[in-house]
Amino acid sequence: MAARWVLHLPTTLTNQDDAVRLAAALRDSLAHVTVLDFGETTLSEEDRQLLRTRVWCDARLDEAGRCRRRADHAGPCGSAARQCGLRR
Repeated sequence: MAARWVLHLPTTLTNQDDAVRLAAALRDSLAHVTVLDFGETTLSEEDRQLLRTRVWCDARLDEAGRCRRRADHAGPCGSAARQCGLRR
């Protein structure tokens, strides 16, 4: 199997909640790009890039999808957009 590549996209955001919202917006707007694996998204502080925080749970669901809830969510996994941390 060929090696996969990871893109590191720095931002000027200064808090984690805003970074999560940006990641969710990018995931939603680029969902049609099949080479992107947003379920594996992680965040890190600029000067602590080896310490990464997973954004989404990404567990496999029975209906062949992935959980879109935050990585540290309480309760059952789910795929609904309202569960991914976005206000709609």
